Amino acid sequence: MPETVTLVWFRHDLRLDDNPALAAAAARGRVVPVFIWAPEEEAPWEPGAASRWWLHHSLEKLSASLTKAGTPLVIRRGPSLDALRALAKEYAATHVAWNRRYEPAVVKRDTIIKKALVADGLGAESFNGGLLFEPVHVKTKQGNPYQVFTPFWRALLTLPEPSEPVAALRTFTAAEPVKRAAGSLAVGELDLLPAIDWAPTMRKTWSPGEAGATKRLEVFLARGLTTYGTQRDRPDHEGTSALSPHLHFGEISVRRVWHAVRQAVGGYPAAKITGSPEVYLREIGWREFASHLLYHFPHTTDAPLRADYTRFPWVKDPVGLRAWQRGRTGYPVVDAGMRQLWATGWMHNRVRMIVASFLVKDLRVTWLEGARWFWDTLVDADLAANTLGWQWAAGCGADAAPYFRVFNPTSQGTKFDPDGEYVRTWVPQLARLPAALVHVPSEADERTLERAGITLGRDYPDRIVDHAEARKLALDALKQMSRG
Repeated sequence: MPETVTLVWFRHDLRLDDNPALAAAAARGRVVPVFIWAPEEEAPWEPGAASRWWLHHSLEKLSASLTKAGTPLVIRRGPSLDALRALAKEYAATHVAWNRRYEPAVVKRDTIIKKALVADGLGAESFNGGLLFEPVHVKTKQGNPYQVFTPFWRALLTLPEPSEPVAALRTFTAAEPVKRAAGSLAVGELDLLPAIDWAPTMRKTWSPGEAGATKRLEVFLARGLTTYGTQRDRPDHEGTSALSPHLHFGEISVRRVWHAVRQAVGGYPAAKITGSPEVYLREIGWREFASHLLYHFPHTTDAPLRADYTRFPWVKDPVGLRAWQRGRTGYPVVDAGMRQLWATGWMHNRVRMIVASFLVKDLRVTWLEGARWFWDTLVDADLAANTLGWQWAAGCGADAAPYFRVFNPTSQGTKFDPDGEYVRTWVPQLARLPAALVHVPSEADERTLERAGITLGRDYPDRIVDHAEARKLALDALKQMSRG
């Protein structure tokens, strides 16, 4: 009987723990771990600069872990089908296994690849390694996908608990050529890192890789879970898990996180959990909801779910857009968020909502510009979450905030950053202002500004728009759309 050799195609599952494709391959016989770099196959949403930075470091960690376990990672460039066929021939593979992704371009590509590999006589298997439940398994009584989160969440909680995570194997049986990593590229040869090093703060902030993800979860369970419900909206506090980039790259499985939270509060079924842990599980539910929506409505990456918003009179404002991107709007909490994003590749979720509202309502710039900027600058740039978030802010997506709900950036800042510490961290020019004025430097008198070392318009920009006037113009634009 011929030896069973399985190519395990790593994608957004850069871990050994709870990796269904890897576990199935290991149970069957010899394993050939493979990563293929083919960003063009994900166009027009190929990985952005911050994602590539993270991927470089995550691949290094995965490669080291696999080598230690006895089966080094083989890295190739695409096209993916060509690479898999070549690898199958080189290593006499009988099977190819991978964990499913749900982005439209990837779904289309993977469908073609699976058919081609089967036609070649190979066993081609895909697994659910990224979600609690497959998108086809959570539907309304009429058999339709949910478009509102609350009933989606209620339906999810009626299902049996997601399967328990499977612990990582310590060793694998490698195919003989893999032991020499024959024909493999080094991670550095993929040119994922920037030519100009703009990532020193990102390196200080993050630890990409499976070990970093596990540590993040442990710290959150010990220090943040019980207060998450009250602290999650405070950007001046470390009240969130910051697991989003680790989840995006699959350095930790969502099942591992889900069950860890359950065990931390006594092992109760998710439907019975209350308080802050329930609030956190619900946020995991939002991640799930986003992926399900993208699967069922793939056009929403570039077009509104609500078709009437195709008529919205967006404004082309390159000057305003640039000021927003660089954190120079004159609204401190907006500028703090955009500068945090630029420095760390991440932004607090409450602030994401504030800056998104500012772009699509105060400036009336299309949500697609914001989605593209986030896509390039976020280390957790996830197509499903990014699409859901921006369409929510613009009022044109599923379960979206109504467009007429316009966040006041000043009141949002004073409410969620009451002492101004978040602003002071990311906009140090305002650090010496008293708390009562840090969100409204324009209201400070000349003497206070002088003591703080600030000249408005020089050290910190004047407001690029008047919020009250901008709000009125946004509502007028909504009326214009409604009239057709």
